[in-house]
Amino acid sequence: MKVESEQPSIPAPIEIGGVAIKPDTVLQFSEFFACAECGINIGELEPRNFSFNSPFGACPECSGLGTHSEFDPDLIAPDKSLSIANGGLLPFVKRDGEMTEWRIAMLEGVAKKHGFSIRTPLHDLTPEQFHILMHGAQGNVSVAFKNKWGRARYIDTAFEGIIAILKRRYEETESEYIKQELDKFRATHPCPQCQGRRLKHESLAVTISNKNIAETTSMSIEEAVEWFADLEREMTPRERAIAERILKEVRSRLGFLRDVGLGYLNLDRSANTLAGGEAQRIRLATQIGSGLMGVLYVLDEPSIGLHQRDNQKLIQTLLKMRDLGNTVLVVEHDEDTIRAADYIIDLGPGAGEHGGEIIAEGELKDILKSKTSLTGQYLKGEQRIEIPKQRRQPNPIRAIHLKGARANNLKQVDAIFPLGLFICVTGVSGSGKSTLVQETLFPRLMFHAYGTRNVWGAHASIEGLEFVDKVVDIDQSPIGRTPRSNPATYTGVFDMIRDLFAKSPEARMRGYLPGRFSFNVKGGRCEACRGDGMIKIEMQFLPDVYVPCEVCKGKRYNRETLEVKFKGKTISDVLEMTVEEALVYFEAFYPIMRKIQTLHDVGLDYVRLGQPAPTLSGGEAQRVKLATELSKKATGNTVYILDEPTTGLHFEDTRKLLGVLHRLVDTGNTVIVIEHNLDVIKTADWIIDLGPEGGSGGGTIVAEGTPEQVANTSGSHTGGFLKNILSSSRKRQKA
Repeated sequence: MKVESEQPSIPAPIEIGGVAIKPDTVLQFSEFFACAECGINIGELEPRNFSFNSPFGACPECSGLGTHSEFDPDLIAPDKSLSIANGGLLPFVKRDGEMTEWRIAMLEGVAKKHGFSIRTPLHDLTPEQFHILMHGAQGNVSVAFKNKWGRARYIDTAFEGIIAILKRRYEETESEYIKQELDKFRATHPCPQCQGRRLKHESLAVTISNKNIAETTSMSIEEAVEWFADLEREMTPRERAIAERILKEVRSRLGFLRDVGLGYLNLDRSANTLAGGEAQRIRLATQIGSGLMGVLYVLDEPSIGLHQRDNQKLIQTLLKMRDLGNTVLVVEHDEDTIRAADYIIDLGPGAGEHGGEIIAEGELKDILKSKTSLTGQYLKGEQRIEIPKQRRQPNPIRAIHLKGARANNLKQVDAIFPLGLFICVTGVSGSGKSTLVQETLFPRLMFHAYGTRNVWGAHASIEGLEFVDKVVDIDQSPIGRTPRSNPATYTGVFDMIRDLFAKSPEARMRGYLPGRFSFNVKGGRCEACRGDGMIKIEMQFLPDVYVPCEVCKGKRYNRETLEVKFKGKTISDVLEMTVEEALVYFEAFYPIMRKIQTLHDVGLDYVRLGQPAPTLSGGEAQRVKLATELSKKATGNTVYILDEPTTGLHFEDTRKLLGVLHRLVDTGNTVIVIEHNLDVIKTADWIIDLGPEGGSGGGTIVAEGTPEQVANTSGSHTGGFLKNILSSSRKRQKA
């Protein structure tokens, strides 16, 4: 009987880490996380391996920064519709808008050799020609120029490219000013080794659900909430048991950030790019996560920069903190926040010397019952900001057309700003409002009007600049950094007042000129305090202390100067006057009264003429700037830009502010306001609403037109709130 021998079976390949391994392959494994083939040795994984602030995790090339800075062609030539001759290369354009003769001659030689003209718009150059312009090319170019005696000269020289020229100048200069100017044309680019992820390759090789830690932190807070929820659903029971406590903490912290209206922020967003309101809300979310009880929290205007859609989230967060057993004290003007409060303290009746009293306190119903509370009158609707009976109509010809704006999160935005109107740029937080107006439109207007070389956000082109001859950015930055600056000096009225004192009989008899009445120069000022009125005492390990000068008793001037009086007042007495008092004192002197009247018009009756600039709030400083602009002769072709001007303003202050802004528009000027306040939005002639969401979910124009048109646009969060407020306002007006 023949017996067939059984063939031995061949083992199937083994799969390890997704790689098929043959059965006869000899593998070496190490319990020390080392590879004998490539020599890589990884220590036991710890949290510090995933921190870019630790040398154990940071990329060795960029030390955990994730970026390096270099000159960027898009910043050097941000407007490709311009030619070289018309100022398309910003670093080479001087203050007068021209380039040096040598630079023009050099670029003409480059253009002639490579088949284009310096008068050709940059967007008409071929990619090869633009690359040569930026990075140079092999071979020499012929440069024709005139020497200092006016004789024609020709030389052949190498052209290394604009970027190489700027780089060499940046490295060789010892001037900090020049470096700061050149920094405007440098952009941060991802590190070539870690591609901007900040960590070592070994750290990035560790993944969870096919994502490493850099990919996870690049998500927005909203995306991260969804991802961690999906991750938990995909886990095995064993994995869930291991990660349960960690996931619980992560979910709660992400939830807190989302609840305070920050869902659009990326987790890896740099702290120095956050707005003040965003940073405050992050700190607020941190406190909620701490779970403390019995704590008194004090918040100053937490709704700053917050869209109405997110306002309720913030209010609910504050109520959660209260429900934990804490006390939440909020300084706020927002109507929804006031209505949600358990106890309200209303101060007034006016501001400054006219305030300082408790007008009403208690629950909301107590404030509404008060006959003296201005806040209560606005909450009841007895006082209100009315909708204009007729809106100004846009002129399709006289308008600025900004096309293809793509800086930050903007997605090729084409925006129309009709001139001669009150324009409001709205949208949810993080939708790209400041990028569109402050970072793109404003620098372009400044370059057109004054030749300033501030870098603007990338865009395709801009049209209609010929209709603008002046641009003013009225922000809430201080009007001065030292006590020497004050409303009188900033508005220019102090020069007139000094001239008036110099013309008094006593001053003329003594031979005093206007300079005698200045506290900034020697002669009339007190030399003990050099005109400050205060003496700074430096304290070791403690903040400096300011005390009144013992010689002049805080009056800033010497005895001889204070002997000169006008209408019974010294120059020091005039500086101590409030705007309200000064209006009466100078009523017979129209040039002085006209400037002081503008301070009254913006609601600053209580501010003293000589009040030191550092003691003014942001809103007060902004209104002083507005008053200064009001006192100037209007050109009718001026563009005024304001970013959140109602910050820190009461309903009544907002009404006065709107009156001033509409006065500017009535004289033919254009006012562009970035704002969330519905009382401001409803009075606008034209609205540009960005969104639909914040961060990567924004950057597009959701709606534009009149408030009524935006209110009827589906998908606009602003429009939804605007529809309600317009409807109720129209009903009140009819009644």
